[in-house]
Amino acid sequence: MLLRCARLWLLLTMLGTLSACAVLQPGDPLNISVIGFEPLPSEALEMRMAIKLRVQNPNENAIDYDGVALNLEVNGQPLAAGVSDRQGRIARYDEAVIVVPVSITAFAFLRQAYGLGKLQTLQGMPYRLRGKLAGGLFGTVRFTDEGKLDLPEDGSL
Repeated sequence: MLLRCARLWLLLTMLGTLSACAVLQPGDPLNISVIGFEPLPSEALEMRMAIKLRVQNPNENAIDYDGVALNLEVNGQPLAAGVSDRQGRIARYDEAVIVVPVSITAFAFLRQAYGLGKLQTLQGMPYRLRGKLAGGLFGTVRFTDEGKLDLPEDGSL
C-alpha cells in the first residue's frame, strides 16, 4: 500500500511539473530594436552614450522587468557595455522605449580604430546588441539586435 501511494504521488508530481512547464513556456519573442544613440557627459578616458531601445511585446501576458543590461559590438568587436536599474512593465500587445546608459572605454575605442585602419567615423558600421531584461527567476528575457549604426548628425562618438 505504501509503495502504491508513493507511485501515485510520484506520478502526480511529474504531471504537475509538466503542466507547470507548459504554463512557463515563453510566448513569441519580444521585438527589440535600437532606435537611437545620444551622447552623454563623459569622464576621463571614457565616453558615454545613451542607447534607446524600442521593446514590443507581441504576447498575451505583460512583461515586468527590473533592470536592463547591454553589450554592444561594432564591426565584430566589443565597444560598449551598460546597465540600468530601471523597472517597468510592457503591457500585452504594447511597446515601450527604454534608455540605457553605456560606457565606451578608451581601449575599446582604440581597438575599433586599429581594426579599421584609420578611424574617422563609426557611422554605418555593422553592430550587434545583446542584452537582457531582468525579470526574476523565470522572467528574464534575453535579446539580440543587429543593424548598422545611425549616429548623431556629426557621426562621431
